[in-house]
Amino acid sequence: MSAEPPFEQFNTRRRSPGAWLAEEPSPREGLWLGIALALISALPMLLVVYPQMVDYPAHMARFHVMLTRDHSPFLQRYYGFEWRWMGNLGADLLIRPLSAVMPFEAAGRLIAGIIPVLTGLGILSAEWALRRRIGLGSMLAFIFIWSPALHLGFLNFGLSLALALFAFALWVELEGKRWRSWLFMPIGILVWLCHVSGWGVLGILVFGYEWQRHKGIDAFFKPMPLTLPFIGLLAFGGSSQLISYGRNWDVYKEAVWRQAMRGSIQWLDYACLGLIALVLIGSIAMRRFDGRLGWAGVIMLLLALVMPRHIFGGDLVDARMISSGLLVSCLALSWKTPRWLLLLAPMIFLGRLALTTDQWVTGSRQTAELLKALDHVPQGARIASLVVTERGLWGYNTQEHTGAWAVVRKDALNNSNFALPKVHMLTIREGGDRFRDPFHRLLIRPGRPIDLSTYIPARSADWLWYIGWQEPAKLPAGAAIVARGHGWLLARLAKPVGDS
Repeated sequence: MSAEPPFEQFNTRRRSPGAWLAEEPSPREGLWLGIALALISALPMLLVVYPQMVDYPAHMARFHVMLTRDHSPFLQRYYGFEWRWMGNLGADLLIRPLSAVMPFEAAGRLIAGIIPVLTGLGILSAEWALRRRIGLGSMLAFIFIWSPALHLGFLNFGLSLALALFAFALWVELEGKRWRSWLFMPIGILVWLCHVSGWGVLGILVFGYEWQRHKGIDAFFKPMPLTLPFIGLLAFGGSSQLISYGRNWDVYKEAVWRQAMRGSIQWLDYACLGLIALVLIGSIAMRRFDGRLGWAGVIMLLLALVMPRHIFGGDLVDARMISSGLLVSCLALSWKTPRWLLLLAPMIFLGRLALTTDQWVTGSRQTAELLKALDHVPQGARIASLVVTERGLWGYNTQEHTGAWAVVRKDALNNSNFALPKVHMLTIREGGDRFRDPFHRLLIRPGRPIDLSTYIPARSADWLWYIGWQEPAKLPAGAAIVARGHGWLLARLAKPVGDS
């Protein structure tokens, strides 16, 4: 892996449009273009009422319980909440001060909205620290701001990844400072608190940078200031039994690599992934791959091949490393580019962002329609929700956790929450061990009849909130439909035997 090559200026006396486009842009041009793109990355959030990240409603439900449980008899009855320090607290730490100065739902939207912006600015800071300019690397790395992890709503991981990029830039800027190691002890803890995976990315970034510079044993010791969170990881990480590859791991591994740029249009996502792969492979072959970031990108992608899917209850751990590795690998591109290429490269990012924005606007309207069901239930209702997702769906069913809005709006008992024992801080006191994610979701083949007569969570609820475009063939015995709308119905359930 080489340092970047010199760029030959086009020496022209007459500045025709073609000549201007062929010139190398100034560092300031690239920087301002990058900042504009980073700000634009929040566009989907600015145009919707309900963010269409898959897990977002479940995060909001957890925040609501955390902040208001002491003042709600319903929440006290239905939920427990055990606060503890662990490597998965980024948004949880932000929501309390923000909700104190603005409406709760606005605070949630702000947190979700700043993640893509911070990630974009983090990308810029990393390249600027290394090269004092913004070029092709950042323009292509922007494509991975809206990664599958962000579409799924992994808020804490998103915050930790952005902080890891900023921290890496600071590591480079403080080269030669004796006190750098002391400063990075608390920085490492902060990144870890946001999310353990982002902390891992930071450690790999630092190691890769130092390995390119030293190529010796010293590179293994340089990241040592970041290792303090190991104490917390050992103390609060959870049981080793929660580390697993899951079933059919070979099929799963192949799928997450195919879905490394999963958005909404399968052929387009494949084409973008293929293009990025060709650019990276070509750059490595032509020695236009900066090892100061390149080693880290390669290590992340290799680790993704062997890492388990679940670590300490976190899902898709290896998938997060794939998108992070591709982002960092793009940043390693050491081509100095003419102005036309710098302006052309962001078109992929902007095109994909436009698709995401359009889908979010449509999805937010659908969420608003689904939430009409809550107008028909009382405060503190016990609601079993079920969301239908078609098997083989390439895009995301952003309504999978819509039921969690019942917790936010009605202090309701609902089964759409993340409440895995010994993993999540939120626990559910009623409904049994299956009254939680992922048992609220039904994967079906199109056209298959939907039979809810034996739906287990309905046995512990008074209401059934069904979300799906296909009408269910059967409901639980004694259920009476109270209201319905486009893509949903609400049924009053028969009172369970022995329930007073």
